[in-house]
Amino acid sequence: MRRTGTTRRGALTATGAIALGAALTGCGDGGGREDTTIADAQAAAAQVEKTLRMTAATTSRNLLVQYDQVVKAHPKTEAGLTPLRDAVQAHTTALAQGEGGALALSRPPAADARAAVKDLAAAERRTADAHTATLLKAPPELARLLASIAAAGAAHAYLLTELAKETSS
Repeated sequence: MRRTGTTRRGALTATGAIALGAALTGCGDGGGREDTTIADAQAAAAQVEKTLRMTAATTSRNLLVQYDQVVKAHPKTEAGLTPLRDAVQAHTTALAQGEGGALALSRPPAADARAAVKDLAAAERRTADAHTATLLKAPPELARLLASIAAAGAAHAYLLTELAKETSS
């Protein structure tokens, strides 16, 4: 039997070459429109991340101010609050990445040291909840940072609640 010019291997090779050529022509000459769209999406994502970071940093910064106010109003709480305050300051620095932000004016701390520490525990809980809510909208890296800070805030709230029990009025 005599062989014909077309073989199975030849047909598959030709089909693959045609498909590859079609795919390559579909990828070219878009005029850069796809590149512009990707760049716009990346710029928008960066702006969203910056906004989320600054909001979270402001929340932490306000908590830091509350710590300072309680320590100033009740110096005997300083030993117990300083390590927690330092952690909040580190969280604020990590979130702000060197950028400043506005501070909200907070009300003065309670006249009673125990009540002031309880109020600080409530502020830690609110801050942790705010960071948890923000992490749902954040990109992965920022979400991991916010989750870590929220977990630390929850631990701080627990420690402050226990400290309030030990604090004399």
